[in-house]
Order: sequence, then C-alpha cells, then structure tokens
Amino acid sequence: MRSVAGQVFLLQLVVVIVLVAATVAALVVQARRQGTQAARNEVLVAGEVFANSPGIVKALDGPDPTAALQPRAEAARKQSGLDNIVVATTNGIRYTHRDPAQIGKHYVGPYKQAVHGKAFTHIVTDPLGLSVYAAVPVFRPDGSVAGIVSPEITVNNVNEEAERQLPVLFGAAGGALVLAAGGSALVSGRLRRQTRGLGPIEMTRMYEHHDAVLHAVREGVLIIGGDGRLLLANDEARRLLDLPADAEQRRITDLGLPDATAELLSSGRTVTDEVHPAGERLLAVNLRSVESEGTTGSVATLRDTTELRDLAGRAQVARERLRLLYDAGVRIGSTLDVVRTAEELAEVAVPRFADFVTVELLDPVLRGEEPDGASTEMRRTALRGIRDDQPLFPVGELIRFVPASPVATGVTTGRAVLEPDLAASDGWRRQNPERARSVLDYGIHSLISVPLQARGVVLGMANFWRSESGPFEEEHVSFAEELAARAAVCIDNARRFTREHTTAVTLQRSLLPSELPEQSAVEAAFRYLPAQAGVGGDWFDVIPLPGARVALVVGDVVGHGLHAAATMGRLRTAVHNFSTLDLSPDELLGHLDELVTRIDQEHAAEDNDTPLTGATCLYAIYDATSGQATIARAGHLGPALIDPDGSVTCPEVPVSPPLGLGAGLPVETAELHLPADTRLALYTDGLIENRDRDLDTGLDLLRQALAHPGRTPEQTCQAVIEALLPARPSDDIALLVARARRLDPGQVAEWDVADDPTAVAPTRAACARRLESWGLEHIAFTTELIVSELVTNALRYGTAPIRLRLLHEPNSLICEVSDSSSTSPHLRRAAATDEGGRGLFLVAQYAQRWGTRYTARGKVIWTEQSLHPDATEPTAATGEDLLDQWDDAGF
Repeated sequence: MRSVAGQVFLLQLVVVIVLVAATVAALVVQARRQGTQAARNEVLVAGEVFANSPGIVKALDGPDPTAALQPRAEAARKQSGLDNIVVATTNGIRYTHRDPAQIGKHYVGPYKQAVHGKAFTHIVTDPLGLSVYAAVPVFRPDGSVAGIVSPEITVNNVNEEAERQLPVLFGAAGGALVLAAGGSALVSGRLRRQTRGLGPIEMTRMYEHHDAVLHAVREGVLIIGGDGRLLLANDEARRLLDLPADAEQRRITDLGLPDATAELLSSGRTVTDEVHPAGERLLAVNLRSVESEGTTGSVATLRDTTELRDLAGRAQVARERLRLLYDAGVRIGSTLDVVRTAEELAEVAVPRFADFVTVELLDPVLRGEEPDGASTEMRRTALRGIRDDQPLFPVGELIRFVPASPVATGVTTGRAVLEPDLAASDGWRRQNPERARSVLDYGIHSLISVPLQARGVVLGMANFWRSESGPFEEEHVSFAEELAARAAVCIDNARRFTREHTTAVTLQRSLLPSELPEQSAVEAAFRYLPAQAGVGGDWFDVIPLPGARVALVVGDVVGHGLHAAATMGRLRTAVHNFSTLDLSPDELLGHLDELVTRIDQEHAAEDNDTPLTGATCLYAIYDATSGQATIARAGHLGPALIDPDGSVTCPEVPVSPPLGLGAGLPVETAELHLPADTRLALYTDGLIENRDRDLDTGLDLLRQALAHPGRTPEQTCQAVIEALLPARPSDDIALLVARARRLDPGQVAEWDVADDPTAVAPTRAACARRLESWGLEHIAFTTELIVSELVTNALRYGTAPIRLRLLHEPNSLICEVSDSSSTSPHLRRAAATDEGGRGLFLVAQYAQRWGTRYTARGKVIWTEQSLHPDATEPTAATGEDLLDQWDDAGF
C-alpha cells in the first residue's frame, strides 16, 4: 500500500506543480493584459489633455511651432511619466520629440486615422521594448485638424504585480502538498482496511478477474442506484435488454424497457425468478436490495428463458390438466345419483378441455342395474356446452349408434376414438347425415369418444367436442381417458347405490300402507318421502277400530338402510297386532318398548357391532262418537291441531323415553277434545329439521303452512310439503293429516239393560224399532239374534251395569254390549249334549267382525255388520244348517 500511497502523492505533486505553473502563466498573462490596457488608457488621456491644452492650435499655426511646443511637451512628459510626447503636422513631420535630433523628421507609424479626426492607440515593439502609442488629432475652432499629438509609453513593468503574488501562490501550493500528503496517508489506511491488505498487483488481478467474470457470465447483471439510475450493466444484460451505449447513469425508466420490467427494476423490491417479456425474449428476473455504508441500491440478475418457453408452455398445459383432474376428483361424484354424476363430468370438462360434452349411458345403468353386455343403444344423459343452441341430440334421446360410428367403435374396442376432423369422418357422418351437416355448419369440428368403463364393463360413452378451440390431438386422448375413467368409477358407484337404494325403497314401501283403509271416523291423507341418501325407518298408519274409532300412528326408527326399514316393518306389524287387542295408547307403547328392547338384545347377542335400534312413536285413538282423542308418545314430536278457523296449536302431550329406553316406566297419555273438522297433523322430525334448519324454525314454518282454514287433508299435505321439503332431504319424511268427523247423535242408540233375563225381549224389540227408523229392516233379524245372544251372555256371565249401544255408520252397524266384568267369552265347540255354548258361534257367523275390548270399568263385546246391498238376511234353512253343522257328525 506504500507504493499506492506514493503513487497517489506523486500524482498529487504533479497536479500541484501543473496548477502552480498554470496559475503563474495566468497571472502573467493577466498582468500583461491589464498593463497594456492601462497604458492604452494613459497615453490616450495624456494625448487628449495635451491636444486640448490652451494655445496648442496657435502654436501649431505659428511661425515656429517647435520653439513653442518643445518645452511644453518635455514638461508634460516629465510630469506624467510618459516616455515621449510627439507633436507632428498632418503630414507626419515632428515638431517635438524626446530626442531633439528627431525633430523635423518624418513620423513613423500609422497616423492617417488621426488626420481624419479619430483618436486611436497602437502597440509596437521597438528598441525601447513594448510601447503603446496614441494618436490624438488637434482640432481648430473650425473643426479642421491642425496637427497630431502622439504620447508614448513603454510597457516594461507588467510582471511586477505578478511577481508580488508569487510568494502567496507558492505558499498555497506548499500547503496543498502538505494536505495531499496527509490525505494520501488517510487514503492508504482506508484502502488497507477495505482491501484486507491486498497490494496493487493483487488488486489489479482481482479487478481484472471480476471484470472478466462479470462480462463473461451468461446472466445479465445490473447494478441500480437508490435513485433509480443504472450504475453498471454487463455485456449480457445489455444484450438481453438491448440497452443503448450510454445507458449507465440514466434512469431505468428512460431506457425504453417494457413498463412492467422498468417498474420492477426501479422498485427495489425483492423478487425471485419473476418472468418478464423483453422483445422476443422471456427473462427470469431476480432482484435484491443492497445497502452499504448508507448507500442503498439493488442488484438484478437476468436469465434468458426464451429457449424454455415451449417447455414452460407444455408444463403449464400439464399443470392445467392436473388441476382439471384434481377438480374432477373433487366435483364428480359429489352425489350418489347416476344422472347428476354424468352432468358433473360434463360441467367439469367445459370449457377447460372441450367446448361441448355429451354423456350417453345404457338404460340398465340408469335403473341401477348391471349391464348385461356391450350395447350401442344408449340414452343421452348429460349435455353441457359453451352455448345452448347447439344441434346435438338432446338429453333423454335414445340413440342407436351405427357400427361405423366412433361411439360404436369405442364400445367394441374399449378404447378412446379420436376424430380430429369430423368433416372427414365417414363413420360419424353415417350416423345421421342431416344432423351431421348441422353440426359441421355450427362449427363443431373435432371429437374424442371415450368409453366409460368400470370393472371391465362399459357403462356408457363420454364425447368431447370442440368448435372454437383447436382440434383434438393424440396427446389429448390419454387425458380424456383418465378423466372418463375417474367419472366411470363414480357413475358405477352411483349405479350400485341406486340399485341398493331402489331395493331398500321397494322393501320400505312394501312395509308401508299403499293406501289408507276405509273407515268413517276421520278423513285422512299422507305423504311419505324417503331420504336421498337412503331409506330410513319412518312409518305411519291409520288403523280402523271398533266403535267408530280409529288409531293414528306415526313412528321413526333411528338410522337408515335395510336394517332400519326391516325394524320399521316389525314395529308396524306389532302395532297392528296390539291394535287388534284394542289396547289403550299407553299400554300399546309399553308393549312396543318391550319389543324394541328385546330386538336390541337379540342383535347384541348376534353381533356386537350392530347399533341399538332405537325408535320413537306417537299413537292416538280418536272416537268419532264422543270427539275424544287419546294420545301418547314415546320420544316422538307432538302433534299439531288445526282448528276449523285455521288457528294452529301444539297441545302438550306428555313425552316418554324413546322405545327401547323406557326401562319399564309407565307411559302417560293426553285427552283432547276435537270438534268436527278439526285437523290433526302427525309428522316425523325429517319434515321440520335438517342441516340448514333447526327445530324451532321448522316448527314455525309448519305452523305457517297449516294455518289455512277450509283445506282438505290432501291439500294440507301438499301445502306442507311444498313449504318445508328441502332440496335434498337428508332424512325420511312422514306426514299424516286427519280431519275429525263426528257421528250424528241420531245415529247412536243406547239402552241400559236391567239385570233380569226378562229384559232381553224388550231390549230386542227396542232394537228392532230403532233399526226400522234407520231403514235397516233387511238386517233386523240378524241384529236381533246378535243382540239376544250378547245381552243373554252379559246377564248370565257378566255383572251390572249392563248397557247396549248401536252405532249406525255409513257402511256398517256396530252393536256393543258392555258390563263390569273383565271375563272375556271365548268361541268354542259345543258338545252334542251341551245345552249352551253355541251363541258366540252364531254371532261369529252372522257378524262381519266381532271382538272384545277392555275398559277401565269392565269390557265391551262388539260386533260389526256390513250395510252393503249384498248383506242379506239369512233364511230359516240357513240357520238350521248352521246348527246341524255344530254336532259330532259335522266334525
């Protein structure tokens, strides 16, 4: 570093010397110029003063000008310090001179200009040195020139002022040298620290190496100042950006770069491999900000990726296709519906892969069945496109593809068929020439037909069409096959689910009532809708009961699938059986709870993984004679009552634990009085509650849908379903609406029977009169026989009080005999020697139905007789024949 410092000091010394020399020269020149100018002014002023002095004109025109002027000129010369004052004629003859020998001689020098009346100065070099002359005309009063005054001065002291300033100049130069020496020492120390002790040779080599590397690398390098100016650019950067030769020190925004590239380079933000176009090139730009000793800037590297553009384009296409396959995996198969899955395939592919997509499936697949073999007869299931006015076959069309068509070829070979130019495809045009012309005129020009295969079975075909995009190529075939393969698996899963769902729905519907039984107590209507995800265990029932009564049932088995449907069937059958025994609602639900508990125990013993059955049920019995409804529920939602005026209430019905969880606890009931035309709505939770709606919101909507007077049960069901049915029910929905009817009091006849055998005849006679008033004479004999037998049995085997009641329903006549005994009669075969035992046999033969029901105070024996026209009176012969059959010979 000493040599570097010495070199710097030597350079500074040379600079100082040059500066001093230049300064001295400048001082000399300046002093000379200033001295000469001062001399010009001095001689000109002296000449003007002498020329205009008094008596000068008179002396010039006098007889002896020299005698008059020579003394005056010498006196003036000595006083002014001039070297000479010459007075001459207009012809140049001297009158005065410092040297008397020169008087009378001709004046040497330019004086013509003064003769013409103009004063001037003139510089000449003579033996005295550098002299400055002035020529001033002397004017007569009339303006004519009388002579010329020419003062002279020699410029021989012009450097005296410069010499006076030289010491100061040399002192300043010495101080500068001292400062330079100190600066050299400081620079030397700083360089030593910054270069880590490297010498000049090493520094030179390093610079040459770095410079060579900088300009030899295949990446462009730019160094940009904090003010946005380009500080350095290597050769590659100049080539890539096509920079002008004077690019350095200019602002980045003034170099003609693309706006985005210029904005990035001048922003100073950090980026990595950000791609920017530059002319026909594609550059990957890396930018990093740097800061050194308070100076900020940024360094950018540029890499030419033009050669990778095609590869990048192919990679982008590959990424887009992978993304499309990913989207297909997410979007296709979101439901287990065959048609919807086919539509999702078409929606995914348009417009990212094809302009139009059609999907055709075999009819067995749409029904959920296994295809029995390859077939070219398919039904168009899905159609999507960039426009809706396309001329392709519509959805739902059954298409029989000709053997030469691409679809038939794909079905036969099991491989995708590419038709890059449909205009040149004879097989495709042969399918339907007229429609083919319409398709071509529409602009559709390219097709890929791909079989939808799962487990080696062809389910249908997916057709990808292009109209505005470029034609399909071989590279598109594999992608279309992959897309179709994924969709085919989803379609097959949906098909299999459809099959299972159809089977389960069929089973479930077979376990539910297809129509309501005939009865007169209520007018009823129902709706049952299975869940989209699978069948459940919801059920309902309307069960006619004797005595103008009806049982209304709604239940729900926990879970979905065949297990829930089968359990529902068992519970519904049990409810029917218990209803036949004419049990009260609380007793019936108690028996159902025991049954569900037993079913759970059986399943637990067989398979520990089988879930608990669990079920809810609401059971109501409505009596049309009294208008009373007895309701009990086990874990089920309560009913809704719609009064004739349209007001809706939800009566409080005590709730018991769900079936199977009651643990033998008693079931409570509620007694409600239903005026005529009151509607009772029973429903399951799937109607009012789902993923998007809570229970309270559903109940509010239900009340709003029910709050309309004058509707029939059928209209009520329709209104409720329209208001509350979700788009895709996640649970079964069962709805039962019953409008209460009341039996006219005139159609009811009651008698108290005295506890006396003689009371039978009067009672029978009273019945006959009432039947005659009702117009039922054609069944009077049978009814009298039944009444006689029932009343007689009550008197013989029952306890008082005994009561007889006749109910005249629209289609039947019901006879009821009640007593306080809980002993139930049984139908038996009477021996030949028995005097009795044949009464109930006769009742069973003449009545359509008969039975016993128990009440809180005893029992009721009832019979039901049909009022249809074909129900005629038995003849006497018929009665005897029946009695004859009840002997030993008859058996």
